[in-house]
Amino acid sequence: MRDTRPLLLESDFPAPVRAEVSTLQVNLGYLCNLSCVHCHVNAGPTRTELMSLENIEEVLALLQRSGIKTLDLTGGAPELNPHFRYLVSEAVKLGVHVIDRCNLTILFEPGQEDLAEFLAHNKVEIVASLPCYLESNVEEQRGKGVYSASIEAILQLNKWGYGFEESALQLNLVYNPIGAVLPPAQEVLEGDYKRELGTRFNIHFNQLFTITNMPIQRFGAVLLAQDQYTEYMQLLRDNFSDENLATVMCRNLLSVSWQGFIYDCDFNQMLQLPMLASDKLPRHISQLGSTDELMGAEIVTGEHCYGCTAGQGSSCGGAL
Repeated sequence: MRDTRPLLLESDFPAPVRAEVSTLQVNLGYLCNLSCVHCHVNAGPTRTELMSLENIEEVLALLQRSGIKTLDLTGGAPELNPHFRYLVSEAVKLGVHVIDRCNLTILFEPGQEDLAEFLAHNKVEIVASLPCYLESNVEEQRGKGVYSASIEAILQLNKWGYGFEESALQLNLVYNPIGAVLPPAQEVLEGDYKRELGTRFNIHFNQLFTITNMPIQRFGAVLLAQDQYTEYMQLLRDNFSDENLATVMCRNLLSVSWQGFIYDCDFNQMLQLPMLASDKLPRHISQLGSTDELMGAEIVTGEHCYGCTAGQGSSCGGAL
């Protein structure tokens, strides 16, 4: 697989300055039951990388000493880490709000039969990938049979109370474009999703997040293979919005790898870019005393950062 990393390191992107850290995003490993085309971590069923219990204890220790109140769990499929439920339960005891970035189909994997109940019991917010309301588009990105399983999973979550306006159980869906294009307007597309999914399946969800595909790992390799990399990067640059710099997610988020190393964001993690430009190697989570010491530091950037600031902007919480 061809790698875009050497093409992304040199950049004139204006570096944002870190503010107060409110979210700790933790990658629990690259093991996944799917192999999606747009995946920027190259996750899949054959990956073996999983965060150890020792590092999970370090995550909990940082939450406790830092006062960070949002824990954002990602992967791979984070639920496939054998310590996922322990981490969620302990974080909730600390008064931390937990987000699970769920691919929906994981609810039907062996051993996950009670996953929906567990998430509901712990009031975990679910951010679930459903890259289109049309079956053909979803299966082009994520594989045959994924659409019907995803619909069934959402209906199951609805039965537990997820996705309703009056419920405390948040279910947000994620749209990723197919190919080298920017997402459409988030608010308009959310209306389309709610109309189509509601009419066809009586599905309920809270919000739709539109996320730009990043030219990293699997999607980056696809761009190179199809000779679209240069064109796509120019698209991101041409649609740069200076207004988005104030609200990019890296200003208030720390990203932790499955090995326990900390980065400015999930994308920098995949590119192995240490959090501070002066650092030759990434710091381990155990080396970070207080997150206050990071405030005011310039965030390490590359060409991929144009993906977060193009058009309406893109973050783990959707448009900026």
